[in-house]
Amino acid sequence: MLVRVSLGLVVLFLSISYAAFEATARIHYDRIKTGNPNSNSNISSLAGIEFPDHMIFNAVSSSTSTDGCSYLNDDDDGSKKIVKLHLKQRQIDSKTEPKSSVLKSTMRDSIRIQALHTRVIEKKNQNAISRLNKQSSLKQVIEKAGAPESYTDGFSGQLVATLESGVSLGSGEYFIDVFIGTPPKHFSLILDTGSDLNWIQCVPCYDCFEQTGPYYDPNESSSYRNISCQDPRCNLVSPPDPPLPFKTENQTCPYYYWYGDSSNTTGDFAVETFTVNLTSNGNSEFKPVENVMFGCGHWNRGLFHGAAGLLGLGRGPLSFASQLQSLYGHSFSYCLVDRNSDKNVSSKLIFGEDKSLLNHPNLNFTSLLTGKENSVDTFYYVQIKSILVGGDILPIPEETWRLSTDGTGGTIVDSGTTLSYFADPTYKIIKEAFVNKTKGYPLLKDFPILNPCYNVSGIENVELPDFGIEFLDGAVWNFPVENYFIWLEDDVVCLAILGTPRSALSIIGNYQQQNFHILYDTKKSRLGYAPMKCADV
Repeated sequence: MLVRVSLGLVVLFLSISYAAFEATARIHYDRIKTGNPNSNSNISSLAGIEFPDHMIFNAVSSSTSTDGCSYLNDDDDGSKKIVKLHLKQRQIDSKTEPKSSVLKSTMRDSIRIQALHTRVIEKKNQNAISRLNKQSSLKQVIEKAGAPESYTDGFSGQLVATLESGVSLGSGEYFIDVFIGTPPKHFSLILDTGSDLNWIQCVPCYDCFEQTGPYYDPNESSSYRNISCQDPRCNLVSPPDPPLPFKTENQTCPYYYWYGDSSNTTGDFAVETFTVNLTSNGNSEFKPVENVMFGCGHWNRGLFHGAAGLLGLGRGPLSFASQLQSLYGHSFSYCLVDRNSDKNVSSKLIFGEDKSLLNHPNLNFTSLLTGKENSVDTFYYVQIKSILVGGDILPIPEETWRLSTDGTGGTIVDSGTTLSYFADPTYKIIKEAFVNKTKGYPLLKDFPILNPCYNVSGIENVELPDFGIEFLDGAVWNFPVENYFIWLEDDVVCLAILGTPRSALSIIGNYQQQNFHILYDTKKSRLGYAPMKCADV
């Protein structure tokens, strides 16, 4: 049952539209090595804060040292702590029409899907392990780097940060508030499960997009350290193309990160201290986490709308989630509040094993696909077996869902895409099933973007067909109707599912994930999902 409410669509974009730059980066990159042009007004004016009791990702304190840069740890997850981040949602401007919001969202989704598809085909700069195998294995890099130090004995609690919707900034992404450097200064980064590299716009900024607040200035931080080109961690990033010659042994490691839609970022690969807000038993205190690998970007372009950079949560070794594994284990989860929630209600992002979620009676798991020869290491792939509409399994051949030998196809769970998208002919079959099973409401054939749409004027309780996904391992994900139908006007409701070309990815977007606690467990290679009122998490 879809209970009618008045709403403005709050776009639940948890990432994407990436950073960019092109040949100008290669032309100007030498400036960083040969000089430091005067930076202008892009200097943070926020006051610094002193924080005790450091947590440490790596033991490294200098870019030329190779001690202690490991960020992967196979210890039992039971000894890990839990980090909980608040994802605070802003309401969309009341003057913005829901129809306009959906149009903007689908346009952004279209750009994102094209970017994801291009990355699958070309796999440039995204398959870090593949690149390392050509030079040295990931294991060798980790062994050369050394083991991480543990945090202070007896440390426990939850780390709390704020992640806000970027709607008020003209964006659909979710922004996470972070404090970077020593003294720590505040920046808002886009959270993205579809990419790995953490990066921020840096002074000097030769070619950068507009952001809210000043750029990060490494010269104002005592904890900033460049990673040298001789450091084994430099193998984790791709250099500019064509590579720049190294002039000295201690020269900074340059990086170039490409997203597939002409968006990219380039600059210096470095380590820095990220400060987080830790809460335990109702008490709050700040904790610095040292030696987080990130990109200090001097050339960046993309549709970021006020963000200072990006925080990656993909499966690759550079992501913030992967770097946190040595401290909090091999899992993270999030729970997105529904679009009608009060603006003061927070969504949550949790690093570590969440006991309350694992004990949830309705928690289900399906396998995350790994080891596929042509899959992109960043993405979280799942294997769909069938689609159910109105309780009936649709006549979709199972091979439609398979990841092909050329790397195309397959299905990913993505927090950065708003709606859900299924490759043709699957989408057409799903759409026809809804049309055939939805009775009693006039079909609006000329309504833009979404299809089908229905006139439900005068109806308080709208009855629509059930929708579910069955996975190859037998798990079933059933969705509440508000996760796959959307109100665009007072009297118009539309199916919030669209199609992609036959060879493209199918994507389970964040709109369908609302009010589910989603668990990414990379150690056991599984995706968990439990229906939950996320405002109560």
